[in-house]
Amino acid sequence: MGESVRSVRRPASDGAPAFDLSYVRSGPRGSTPVLVIPGGPGLASLLPYRGFRRWAARGGLDLVMVEHRGVGRSRSGVDSRPLPPEAMRIAAVLDDLAAVLDAEGIDRAVVVGSSYGSYLAMAFGARHPDRVAAMLLDSALQCADDIDVERERVRGLFWDAGDDVSRGVRRLVADGVDERAVLDIVRAAYELAGDDLVRPLVRHRPGLAWRALAAYASRDASIARIPRVYEFDLVGTIAFRELRYGAEPDGGPLDPALTYAALAPRYPAFAGEPYDLVEAVGAFTWPMLVLSGDRDLRTPPTIAERVVATAPDAVLLRLRNGHSALDTHPMALLNATRLLARGRRHRAVELAERIDRLPRKGVSAAFPAVLLRLARVDALLHRRLPPR
Repeated sequence: MGESVRSVRRPASDGAPAFDLSYVRSGPRGSTPVLVIPGGPGLASLLPYRGFRRWAARGGLDLVMVEHRGVGRSRSGVDSRPLPPEAMRIAAVLDDLAAVLDAEGIDRAVVVGSSYGSYLAMAFGARHPDRVAAMLLDSALQCADDIDVERERVRGLFWDAGDDVSRGVRRLVADGVDERAVLDIVRAAYELAGDDLVRPLVRHRPGLAWRALAAYASRDASIARIPRVYEFDLVGTIAFRELRYGAEPDGGPLDPALTYAALAPRYPAFAGEPYDLVEAVGAFTWPMLVLSGDRDLRTPPTIAERVVATAPDAVLLRLRNGHSALDTHPMALLNATRLLARGRRHRAVELAERIDRLPRKGVSAAFPAVLLRLARVDALLHRRLPPR
């Protein structure tokens, strides 16, 4: 069965206008549909994940994806104006998800969330526990305070290790390369391809691979917007007001708090998280499968390990991967989801090696190979240039 874009009217509330929330349902109808929530905030669901839904349908999954309010087809109110900041609340997003399940006649779903989507998945479990049959968390984001976990992991790899990589990073910073750019680029390089890409990047002056990664990973004072693909401008209110994207730098090197610092003046100050998800998962009664990449620096494995230790019925599937299997290793996520939906999540852990070796598909799968080729070109050019 194919997919068609549908919508459900969301009522005006808290000063925000009514709007039509878009979503898709694809694949054969099953006994327990799967609700997939991508990352962000800012990522669209409809256009970027068409291929993902085709692969899911071939695997027999009945899949639902909702276009986040303020993004893509759910961007504007019935008055055709962009939704205002008052509309941007996590609680409202969670009720949007429930409204789509209602519209489709779905009592309970397997809830799959990646990165920011994993935060929404856990929060959905806290707000609507009767709607969850099982849950898969990919690159679990659980608490604003986990920026300290991120700092420890980043600095341990790139500043304190005392190896060639950390010495190269320190040299770039000493040479005047913007520290925030260094952080964005080496973090993205490590998540995409590991030391094989980071090492040549920090060995000599920034070149083609560096510039490609800067376009991919860096945030400046302008707000990125690729219509119907990535639209941060409106939903950034959630990021800053409820997830603390504007965290105070701690004064140390390579601080992840710098990533969105240039955007902070445009958004509300942090007002507190809507849920204590570290505590909430302790009450989750449904089966859980938590995916964690060993190269994930934005939501390091320590967070996934804490979720599994806290939840009553959770298992951990480790992948040789960076951040967000949904975006960088979708076949692994789909196969893990299928096993979870069939009540065989322990089998997913047993098959971890086989799942990890599945073909990597999508744009993100090709990008690391392109970057490695650019790094080799940079190395050749560097040999022909005078030393710094």
